[in-house]
Amino acid sequence: MTLRHKLAVFLPLLSGLMCSTAFAEEPFIVGIGTHLMNFEASPRKPLELAADAGITALKDDVFWSTAEPAPNQLRIVPQWRNYLDAATTLNLTRLTILDYSTSFHDNAKPRQGAVKAAYLNYVNYVTQQLGNKVNYYEIWNEWDLDAPKDAKLAADYAALVRDAVPLIRNNTVGQNGTPAKILAGSITPQGMDYGFADHLIDAGMLDLVDGLSVHPYAHCAGGGQNNPESWVNWMRQYERHIRTKAGRDVPIYLTEMAWPSHTGACGNTPATQAAYMARIFFFARTIPNIKGMWWYDLINDGADRTDQEHNFGLLNENLSPKPAYNVMKVISPFVKDFSYQPELSTWADNLYMLHFKKGNEQVVVAWSGGKPRDRTLESKSPQTGVVQLIDTAQPHKGWFNGDRTWACQAQQCSVAITLTDFPKIIRLSTAN
Repeated sequence: MTLRHKLAVFLPLLSGLMCSTAFAEEPFIVGIGTHLMNFEASPRKPLELAADAGITALKDDVFWSTAEPAPNQLRIVPQWRNYLDAATTLNLTRLTILDYSTSFHDNAKPRQGAVKAAYLNYVNYVTQQLGNKVNYYEIWNEWDLDAPKDAKLAADYAALVRDAVPLIRNNTVGQNGTPAKILAGSITPQGMDYGFADHLIDAGMLDLVDGLSVHPYAHCAGGGQNNPESWVNWMRQYERHIRTKAGRDVPIYLTEMAWPSHTGACGNTPATQAAYMARIFFFARTIPNIKGMWWYDLINDGADRTDQEHNFGLLNENLSPKPAYNVMKVISPFVKDFSYQPELSTWADNLYMLHFKKGNEQVVVAWSGGKPRDRTLESKSPQTGVVQLIDTAQPHKGWFNGDRTWACQAQQCSVAITLTDFPKIIRLSTAN
């Protein structure tokens, strides 16, 4: 991975109004990418498994090449509706990407002329047909991938967004239910580092959409940066940079993020994948303006354990659970429903103790970024008996009583906890 962004100095505020929906409070999105929308097999079983794990949102593609198999022959294939209907019945939010070109346009990006006109025609048709059965439309996927430093490429993308947004708005706002939101960017790690979003902000793109989408992969980062703790530092700097550059809060959606489990370059074990996923989801909840994260992805794409692209899933290709799936089950309620308490949390000496609260419920999520270490956890609220916790290294146990007992003196209670690289969720109080 390239060098991280250096934070920019304050720049003049951009004119114009951002969509009011961008500022609306919304629950944190625990999402997952799927490769199910374009296959004829029923998506019901894997989507049920996603819902059972506490996932609340899905992401998939409505390919331009599928919608327009020949020039000016537009269609909606049955499997798209089947997927959206199944997701709706499971109360799973739907994000679809309006992406990729067609063979009769030489697989070119829609930057100008006839290719751009044809793409906008496809966008208009698909959003008319699907409307707000889709909750989020994302305009293209990783536009910056080929040339993340190219200002002209960024300008062409901003112009495409400017033309596509009115079509999507008109086709969803008038339908029953909540109008679909529009995301743009899907910026790659290189685009993040080389300032691709800066050009989009300068072009006024954020005035048009409901959020900036980012794909902050770090599993191949060099210099010892391929771990969740380096990732969160990078993301904190990036969010701050975007906020400073735009001169306002910018809703950021991590529409792709993952850690694969494979052997070979950039590889990790399935256990490491699970531990890193938990740490990254909890870290994401600590960063201002990050509204959600779609993990990539639900199911392994193949059986070759040496192939990175085959091994991103929470489930094996036969739908059997990997360790990350069971970890997702126990962390998802806290990630989506609890709010972060920065004033109580501590990050020091590679030990992390993050406090979260939901009503009267309070927990601390704690782990060691290195070797297992003992740490004393202190609480100002009364605690009695043995400590209760969830250990994400043993997610099947759920809540259980630990082998340590709270000790209290005056107004302070404490307990010794052994922290490992798998987060422990420790109960400090319970709901009435």
